[in-house]
Formats: sequence, C-alpha cells, structure tokens
Amino acid sequence: MAHLRSRRRLALAVPVVLSLTASLGFLPGAASAAPLTASATTSADGPNLAYVVNTRTDHRTIESVEKAISAAGGTVVIAYEKIGVIVVHSANPDFGQRIRAVRGVQSAGATRTAPLTAAGTTDEGAAQMLSAAEAAKVSRTAAAGEEPLEADQWDLRAIGADKAAKTNPGSKNVTVAVIDVGVDDTHPDIAPNFSPSQSANCVGGKPDTTYGAWRPVDADHYHGTHVAGEIAAARNGIGVAGVAPGVKVSGITVAEPDASQLFYPESVVCAFVFAADHGVEITNNSYYVDPWLYNCLDDPDQRAIVDAVNRAQLYAQKKGTLNVAAAGNSNDDLDSNALVDASSPDDSTAVTRTVDPHKCFDVPTQLPGVVTVASTGVTGAKSYFSSYGKGVIDVAAPGGDKYQIPDTPSKNGRILSTMPNNQYGFLQGTSMATPHVAGVAALLKSKYPWASPAQLQALLKAEADNPGCPTAPYDGNGDGVVDATCVGGKHVNGFYGAGIVNALRAVK
Repeated sequence: MAHLRSRRRLALAVPVVLSLTASLGFLPGAASAAPLTASATTSADGPNLAYVVNTRTDHRTIESVEKAISAAGGTVVIAYEKIGVIVVHSANPDFGQRIRAVRGVQSAGATRTAPLTAAGTTDEGAAQMLSAAEAAKVSRTAAAGEEPLEADQWDLRAIGADKAAKTNPGSKNVTVAVIDVGVDDTHPDIAPNFSPSQSANCVGGKPDTTYGAWRPVDADHYHGTHVAGEIAAARNGIGVAGVAPGVKVSGITVAEPDASQLFYPESVVCAFVFAADHGVEITNNSYYVDPWLYNCLDDPDQRAIVDAVNRAQLYAQKKGTLNVAAAGNSNDDLDSNALVDASSPDDSTAVTRTVDPHKCFDVPTQLPGVVTVASTGVTGAKSYFSSYGKGVIDVAAPGGDKYQIPDTPSKNGRILSTMPNNQYGFLQGTSMATPHVAGVAALLKSKYPWASPAQLQALLKAEADNPGCPTAPYDGNGDGVVDATCVGGKHVNGFYGAGIVNALRAVK
C-alpha cells in the first residue's frame, strides 16, 4: 500500500471553481495546421505512454483526429465521442507536440510520466483489522435492533444515521458508485445492496463489464470495500450498517492492479462516463487523479488532464449524477496563496514545486459542481489531518481521528467498516468522510427523486449542522502547537464549510 496517498490537498473557493470553468471554456483550439499525414515522422523509440486527446464532439472532427492520431504513431484505445475525449497509446516521443497541432484538437497530453506496463486514495495511516475476538466482544454490547458491530460505529450516531434508518433507509432506486480500487461485492454486508449492472473495471480507460471485473485484485486493495460499506452496508444482522442501508452501491475500479494503486486520468474519465450512462445517481471519489497532485494549466500535459476529466464529470452531472470527493489529509489551508507539492509526479521521480492553487488544480475535487468534503472526529472537531479553507470546503462529515477517542467498546476513533474476505477494519481520512456525505446525499435523493445534482448539493448544505469555528486555538494532535486557523462564521467557515451533514434531518 505504498502509494495510498495521505498527503491530499484538494478543492478551492467558489471563485476559483468559476475561474476554472472559464479557463476550460476557453481552452485554445488547435493550431490551424492541417492534419498529420502518413508521411509524418512516427518514431517509436520513446516510452509507451497513455494520452488524452480532447476535441470537439462532432463525428467528423473526431474521425479526422483519429486519422491524425494514427499518422502520428498513436493507437486509439477508446473514443468517448459524447465528450470529445480520445484515449490513446503511443511510443512516439513527439506524439503530444504533434497531435496538439492538429486541427480540431483542443488539448492533448500524456496522462503519466512512466511507461505503460504489461499489466490514489485519501485514507490516513494503515488499516487496523478487527479480530474475531474483538468482534465478539463488541457484539456482546449490541443493543436491541442494532447490528452486531454497531456499538463501535460512533460515526452513525454522530450524524443521526442510526435513527434515520428507522424513518427511511433509502431507496433501491438510488445507486452510489464507488470509484476506487475495487469493491468486494461478496462481503455479506455489501452483497444485498450491490448492483452488478452498474459496475465495471475502467483501468486503462475502457470499461470491462465481465462479471466480477470490479472486484479488488487482492486483500491489500481494501479501500473501496471499506468505502462501500460506509455508504450502504445492509442492516441484516451481520456486522456493520451503512449510512444509507437501503440504497444500492456499485463498484467502478480505476486503480492500477499493482501495489501502486494509482488512479490515472483515462481510467477516471471512463468511470464518470460509465456511471452517467448506467443511471448512477451519486459517485464517491476518495482519491486524486495521478500522477499530479496539482495539474497546472500552463503545462500542456496537465492541462489536458484537467480538460478530459472535467468533460467527463460535467457529462455525469448533466445526466443527473452528483459527484462527491475528499478534501485531503495534509492539514493544509486551501485558501492560501501558495502550496508546496513535493509528491508529483508520483509515478516516477517527484520534484518539489510551489504551485498557485488558483492556477493548478486537484482533480476531480476542484472541478465545478463537485462536493468537497472535510473530516471530523467523534467530538465534532476537525480531524487533525483534514485540509480546510473558507470557500473551499462544502460540507464536513465523520472521517475519524485517532486523537479523538470515543466511548465505544474498542475505544477507536477511526471509522469501522467492511474489508475484503468478509473482514472488518478501522480506517481514518477524508476518504472515510466522503462516503458519509455520499450516503446522506443518497438519502436526500431517495426523498427527492427529481432533485438535480445542484439541488442535492444545496440540500446537503441546508440540512448540515455547523458548530462554527472553535473558540480556542486549534491543536489537533495535542502537542501544544496551533495546527490550523479557522476563518468564517457560524453559517460558513473554513473547517466545516456549511456544516457537518445530518442524515436524520435529511430524511425528515
């Protein structure tokens, strides 16, 4: 799990999002050069890389660009004509430069800095598995009507999800897609609510709907299974309960199957389009798109990544899908003037750089219309790791905090949920906060089935509880050093956005 990224720095203020929309809306069209011909140089002595080529959406332009791709030494993996995004492989070191000069190409660039091989998450720290003995101990404390391990789920009680389930557990007509490392749908807490027809493996940019293709390749790819359980683990007398135990959950795998578990842009583009075309109402995105923590618009490769993923997630929104994403675990003030990125690119040799977060974007979290989620612990305080920033965070939710200790049987401040191979474990991170918001959004969608993504986001904010900025200096880890400063008032502030989501209020 070497690349389970705990250094997330995500979304920014609404004005920044608007500026992003404007920037992408005016991405320069291709130079007016004629398409490349077969006589063009197509040297193949470079690394075999993946690219996204973004064009206009008319069939004639796409057909012309595909011919130019071939002439430039590229191979089309798949063309998403509805959004004008073409996924390409090429070993021509000049491919990006040459294809950007083709008429009809609006942006194009490599999606990775390391060669393709033959064959990104936002949790903080290693998983802590719940042993059989520990599970038995917790089960003995279960109250009537509770799931066996629910006594350890302080997070459900924190947002009223335990009471909400008695009023409205959610509708089977609502599906939340977990875009992640894979979901183990054979887990007894997930199986009753899993939707195979809305699941796929999108690694490489092309959906594979072979039955079971969405499952994690091994037990180390546990992140998506944990997230899925937080959202929709069934109330069936087994293990844990989800925030919305009556809705459906699906899995769309986008992580590389090796130990890196990287989330490349072409895979995420595929996931958003697949979710939209298969009737998914909400997507959960507890990751950032690799290999760049921030994608700067003055770099042609990074600009193309922003363009491609934004087209895909906007397509999903237009089809009625709300996209929810994690705010990151760097404890960064995302309303600052500059941030240091020492982790990019994360698929080769990282170079330390200072980026302007108004011009360099974390994807997909900073994209227009995406709900950005911060994390809280059992006391309701900001988690020590959670990034923050006024005008950046939309809402907050329980994501765990090892320094905030609950009065539960296990005394564990992290989030308990499902793990592959019928196991259970604790994790913490904005990765864990995001599915709580996705679950509450699913409850709202169940109650208001005609609500648009924008209306769902407004409802999430309206139903949230905002504790306001803390009166004392914030010291998340208790070492006597002020770790963060909250800016804003009772209604909107940098730690909680519009507030901590409330499942009970959502169903009432």
